[in-house]
Amino acid sequence: MSDLNKAMIIGRLTRDPESRNIPTGQLVSSFSVATGRNWKDKSGTKQEKTEFHNVVAWGKLAEICKQYLTKGKKVYIEGRLQTRSWDDQNGQKKYKTEIIAENMQMLDSMSSKKNETSKKEDSNELPMIDLEEEEINIEDVPF
Repeated sequence: MSDLNKAMIIGRLTRDPESRNIPTGQLVSSFSVATGRNWKDKSGTKQEKTEFHNVVAWGKLAEICKQYLTKGKKVYIEGRLQTRSWDDQNGQKKYKTEIIAENMQMLDSMSSKKNETSKKEDSNELPMIDLEEEEINIEDVPF
């Protein structure tokens, strides 16, 4: 029996993707996606909670993210969770959990910034991106 490590989120980018090439020449893009949850507590008061997810995309998917994603865009991200660690300047162990993107779909139309009332059938959405990437050595990650 295999283990399952799958993350699926729908949310909005909190910043434009940051992209750079690692020493092997492969492109990596990183960005953050905010997701929200609403519920009513026992007293009936509306509650809200926002989570912020760090996302990393590699190779061709990183190129697409760099070209098309901008702050505020709504996206579907599918990938796997990965936690990496490092020692900070004071020797303290730090951890960061990220979603390593394997699929991405833009949920806003390409023209939504120009015309918020445009109809869905007029949108220029990209198809679902599904790329199989080679394993990346964590030491190659520049951030």
